[in-house]
Amino acid sequence: MYDDPFETTERTALRQATAQFVRREITPHLDDWERAGEIPRDLHRRTAKAGLYGVGFAEEHGGDGGDTVDTVVTTEAFLEAGGSSGCHAALFTHGIALPHIIAAGDTTLIDRFARPALAGDVVCSLGITEPDAGSDVAALRTTAVRDGDDYIVNGAKMFITSGTRADFVTTAVRTGGPGASGISLLVIEKDTPGFAVSRRLDKMGWLCSDTAELSFTDCRVPARNLIGAENGGFALIAQVFVPERIIAAVHAYSVAQRCLDLTLAHARARETFGRPLIARQVVRHKLVQMRQRIELARAYTRLVAARHAAGAPVAGEACLAKNAAVDACKYVVDEAVQLHGGMGYMRETEVERHYRDTRILGIGGGASEVMTDLAAKIFGYDH
Repeated sequence: MYDDPFETTERTALRQATAQFVRREITPHLDDWERAGEIPRDLHRRTAKAGLYGVGFAEEHGGDGGDTVDTVVTTEAFLEAGGSSGCHAALFTHGIALPHIIAAGDTTLIDRFARPALAGDVVCSLGITEPDAGSDVAALRTTAVRDGDDYIVNGAKMFITSGTRADFVTTAVRTGGPGASGISLLVIEKDTPGFAVSRRLDKMGWLCSDTAELSFTDCRVPARNLIGAENGGFALIAQVFVPERIIAAVHAYSVAQRCLDLTLAHARARETFGRPLIARQVVRHKLVQMRQRIELARAYTRLVAARHAAGAPVAGEACLAKNAAVDACKYVVDEAVQLHGGMGYMRETEVERHYRDTRILGIGGGASEVMTDLAAKIFGYDH
């Protein structure tokens, strides 16, 4: 008998607890949060108290324990229960903002920033992308110049998830020369003079996930807020790329699964010309094709996640998983809207939100084209 690591007794319980939490605390409020343009701060605390906020973070650092597989399980359950991709991004931004701090191992920084964030008491975000440097992280221009016990930071960050609400931002800055070798990471706190939210950005989707442009003008940041070694930031950033891309893949196939579930229910209930929609062969075939793409994306992504949890190098495979899942999701959400007919185009229909929300998945965390090129380099196909 095959022992599925994703279906152990503990992970089945975790999946059920996450789904129950989402149905109770999140789905009834999503429309209000979409209109407000953000999720409430106390949702972070409630999620932490439920034991779901720090999954994937060690208990010794204030987390709930578990590994990449556990993070995949909670993400799948969150989205398949009807929690939106945008809500997940806003609620779990600490998943991309804290790993660098913990990996660097500075207990003072962990105590000052990681523990309160994992308790849901403060909101954090990750500041890497810039107006002129998106997927090309090594080209970032925000500078941090050492001045005694401080760094003076000048520059801007763009498309920062949770940026308008964040109490601190894990920020990539240039402390050295050009390229990846000159990049460092600093924790910049919200109340630091010279740090400002330039504007809240209006987006196609992820409406309940606040997204900001940030600016730093002669922003004096204590040198004790340096994460790891000076000019050693890129290696810390790169460590987070793989799990971030795995979770992006999980977003894609899990939202696709939710859309398939909704569409299947609609096809069974909707009658046209005196027959249920599902009675038509063309509809049944579409439903099977939707499932096929979801199942293949899920199976491969889970394999990559399990290997990552075991410590295997899977940078190239994570690129493939992300691209495959995004492609599957594009197909499924489009067919879901089509099979819902005119109602699929209405804001009151859930699949319409997923259609808009998931368009970002092939852009964020590394554009699909960049993922393909990176995979070619990793697998040695570039020469």
